[in-house]
Amino acid sequence: MAEMKNLARQTAVYGISNILGKFLNWLLVPLYTYVLTSSAEYGVVTNLYAWTALLLVILTYGMETGFFRFANKEDGDAQKVFGTVLTSVAVTSTIFAMLVMLFSEDVAVWLGYSSHPEYVTMMGIIVAIDAVGTIPFAYLRYENKAGKFAIFKLLMIIVNIAANLFFLVLCPMLKSKYDVEIPFYDENYGVGYIFVSNLISTIFVTLLLLPEIRKAKSPDAGLLKKILGYSLPLLLLGIAGIMNQTIDKIIFPYLMPDRAVAESELGIYGACFKVAMVMMVFTQAFRYAYEPFVFAQSKGEDKKVQYSLAMKYYVIFALLIALGMSLFMDVFALLVSPSYRVGMTIVPLVLLTYLFQGVYFNLSIWYKLTDRTYWGAILSTIGLVITLVVNIALVPEFSYYGSAIASFLCYLCVTIISYIMSQKYFPIDYDNKSMAIYLVLALGLYGIFYFLAPEGLAVRLLLSTVLLSVYIIVLFRRDFPASSLPVVGKYFR
Repeated sequence: MAEMKNLARQTAVYGISNILGKFLNWLLVPLYTYVLTSSAEYGVVTNLYAWTALLLVILTYGMETGFFRFANKEDGDAQKVFGTVLTSVAVTSTIFAMLVMLFSEDVAVWLGYSSHPEYVTMMGIIVAIDAVGTIPFAYLRYENKAGKFAIFKLLMIIVNIAANLFFLVLCPMLKSKYDVEIPFYDENYGVGYIFVSNLISTIFVTLLLLPEIRKAKSPDAGLLKKILGYSLPLLLLGIAGIMNQTIDKIIFPYLMPDRAVAESELGIYGACFKVAMVMMVFTQAFRYAYEPFVFAQSKGEDKKVQYSLAMKYYVIFALLIALGMSLFMDVFALLVSPSYRVGMTIVPLVLLTYLFQGVYFNLSIWYKLTDRTYWGAILSTIGLVITLVVNIALVPEFSYYGSAIASFLCYLCVTIISYIMSQKYFPIDYDNKSMAIYLVLALGLYGIFYFLAPEGLAVRLLLSTVLLSVYIIVLFRRDFPASSLPVVGKYFR
C-alpha cells in the first residue's frame, strides 16, 4: 500500500502542475481570439501546433520510455543511459533544425504560409529544443523529483504567457495610447509573436535544465543500439497515437461539403474538447507518475498486484471525474461562450474517450515489460485506421459528432484488443468485477439524469448533486472506508 500512496502523491504533484499549466494555457485562447485580427490567423497557430505535436513524437522516437526501461534494469547505469539517450536525441534534433532552417521557404510554400517562412523556422527550432528537453525532464521523473519537474513546467508556461501578454497586449497599448516607439516591435506581425513567445519560453526552460543535463555521462554506442532496438517500435506507436488525437482536426475541413461551415463546426468541436480538459489532465498526470512506477516495480515480487490496484483506482477516480463533469455540464459550459455550447453534448463521450485512453495506457505495460513494443505500434496503427475510417464515414453526415464517435471507438477497440493480448503474454488479475460495477453505476446515474432532464437550473444542479453523492457513497463503502481517510479517519474507527 505504501507504493500506492507514493504513486498517489506523485500523481497529485504532476496533476496540480498539469491543472495549473493547462488552465493557464487555456486562458491564452480567449486572448488570441481577442487580439488577432481574424480567425484565419488563429488557424495558422492551430495548424502549425498540430504539426509540432507530430514532429515532437518523431524527434523523440520512443527514447523517453527507452530511458526508463534501461535506467531501471538491475545492471543499469542511469547516468550512462541518460547521457546516451540525450546525445542521440540532441544530434537528430540538431540535424532536423538545420534542415528546417535550410528549406524553410520551400516548407512554408508547401504548408501555405509562403509569406512567412520564419514561422516554419521558429517552429522547427522550438520542436527541436523541446525534443531534447524531454530527456532531462524524464530524468527528473526517474529521480522522483516531481516538485522540480512541476516547477520547471509551470515556469515555462508562465514565461510563455508573460511574453504573449507583452507582445500582444502591452506593446500595442504602449504604441496606441502613449505613442511609445518600441524598436523591435511590429504591430502588423500579430500571430508571429505567438511563436516568438514560445521560442523564448523554450530557451528559458532549457537553461533551467542545464544542471540536470550536466549529470549525463558519455554516450555508449553499444548501449545506444540496444535502446534503439527497444525504442524505435515505439516511434510508430507514438506517431499513430498522436495522429489518433489530431487527425480528426486535420482532415475535418476536407470532409465537409462547405468549407466555411466546416471551419465553424471545427471551432465548436475544438472548444468543447477543451471542456473535457480535467479528464485529460488527470490521465496525463497519472501517466507521468505511472511509467517510472511501472519499471521500478518490475523488480518486486508483488508487482502484478500493484499494477492491478493502480488500474482499479485509476478507473474509479476517472469515472468520478467523468460523472461529475457530465452531471454538472451547466457549470462547465461557462468555460466557452454561448455560441459554442451547442456542441456540449459531445463532452460525456469525449470524457469516456479519455478514460479508455488512460486504461489503454495502463494496459501497455504488458508489451513494455516483455519487450514486445512492436505490439504498441500494431495497436496504434489499428486505432489510427479506425479513426480515419469512422471520420470519413460519419463526419460528412454528422459533423463533429462523427469525430467524437470515431475517437471513442478507436480507444475502446484498442483497449479491448490490448487487454486480450495482455492476458496471453503478461497475465494480470485485474479486478474487472469492481471496475465493471463502477462503470455501470456511473452510466446508470448519468442515464437517470439524462432521461429525467429537469428544466430548471436549480433542479438540475440539485439532482446532479444527489446522483454524484450516490457514486461517492458507494465508493467509500466499497473501497475507501471512512476509517482509512487521513486525519479524520481515526474518528470512524
